[in-house]
Order: sequence, then structure tokens, then C-alpha cells
Amino acid sequence: MAAPTASLPLTAAVTHEGDWYLARCLEVEVASQGRTVEDALASLKEALELYFEDTPAGPSPPHPLVTQIDVRASV
Repeated sequence: MAAPTASLPLTAAVTHEGDWYLARCLEVEVASQGRTVEDALASLKEALELYFEDTPAGPSPPHPLVTQIDVRASV
């Protein structure tokens, strides 16, 4: 019998670097890339599904504290 599955809401951050879009999950250390935002997100989704495939059932990953900080920088 196959293990039950559930939808797990995760947060993705996408940045553009050179010819690629980089997508990374903010809750777990998983990242991927693609030529378009859609490709990067699709690749990230696939990578996350593989990441969680071997994870034993249990609580969902903790939600990170997301906040702004001020740093000094020469502009």
C-alpha cells in the first residue's frame, strides 16, 4: 500500500542571475534553477518532492522567522 500524501505549503524565493532563474525553498535547504521563472519553480517542486520522498512522516518543517535587517553598505 502506498504511503498517504499531503500538500505541504512551502515558500520559494526566486532570483535572476545571468541567464538563469534560481529558486530556493526558505523552509529547507533545497534549490534549483531554470531558464524561466516557471522552469525554476517546476524544478524546485520536483527537487522538493524528491527531498521529502525519503523523509519519514512527522511534523512539517518549521517556518522560519522572516524579517528585515539593516546593514551598512556603500552605495
